[in-house]
Amino acid sequence: MNPFSLDASTADFQDKVIAASRRAPVLVDFWAEWCAPCRVLKPVLEKLAAEYGGRFILAKVNSDQNQELAARYGVRGIPNVKAFVNGELVDEFTGALPEAQIRAFIDSLLPSPAEPLRAAAQEARARGEAEVACSLLLDAAQLDPTNEAVQFDLAEIHIDRHQLDAAQAILDAREHLAQDTTRLRALQARLKLVAGGAGADPAALKARIEANAGDLDARLQLANALALAHDYEPALEQLLEIVRRDRKWQDEAARKTMLDLFTLLGGNPQYDDLMRKFRIQLARTLN
Repeated sequence: MNPFSLDASTADFQDKVIAASRRAPVLVDFWAEWCAPCRVLKPVLEKLAAEYGGRFILAKVNSDQNQELAARYGVRGIPNVKAFVNGELVDEFTGALPEAQIRAFIDSLLPSPAEPLRAAAQEARARGEAEVACSLLLDAAQLDPTNEAVQFDLAEIHIDRHQLDAAQAILDAREHLAQDTTRLRALQARLKLVAGGAGADPAALKARIEANAGDLDARLQLANALALAHDYEPALEQLLEIVRRDRKWQDEAARKTMLDLFTLLGGNPQYDDLMRKFRIQLARTLN
């Protein structure tokens, strides 16, 4: 008996598929006795379930005996294999594919071998052990060079440690490959802020502005320094003031920096109202 290959039905689908998929991916094979391709595919799936040793579970559903279940999941032709991960249908294929293609399908569902090291790196970073986190992420990248999340975590630590060239190299390498473009743009925005605000003395910059309200360079440096300190509203106020005074200054540096900040803060509901406020003010100033 193969403990990783089982029969499922409408009655136990919730337990054998939905709940089980929170522990490991579950492949659901919708089949029928009269279906010749089903008889070809079934032993291949059972063989792979045994070979993978529990890294995924195979659940076989007789579509004739479970028509309501087949209809619920849109089964229109069989064999139809549907993949469930964390309780959700994430992928599928129809027909008796070659074994190599089925292996590739399964492998795409499995967690990266780098994930345990990435999780350990996140814990180390939370403890303030940036060097340990960096080392763990480098090991994770060797295990899975294609793991984008590992690369972005590493870039983020480099930015935190002001290792800007190393961070830039990682982000440049992902520029045309990134799947998570939102995180890529946010990291690029952070990198620009660090490069523009590192080592700035906010008190000295404020004194310069008090002495000369038209010192736009001081305002830009102060905005970057404030943003680095997560003091985003006064940072945006400084940038907006630059746009009001000279929108074309340094190739629209203030407007572009505001857009970088919007990218950095985007997706965080905490800053939705702040972003809305300054988007409106920027649009009014430009128009």
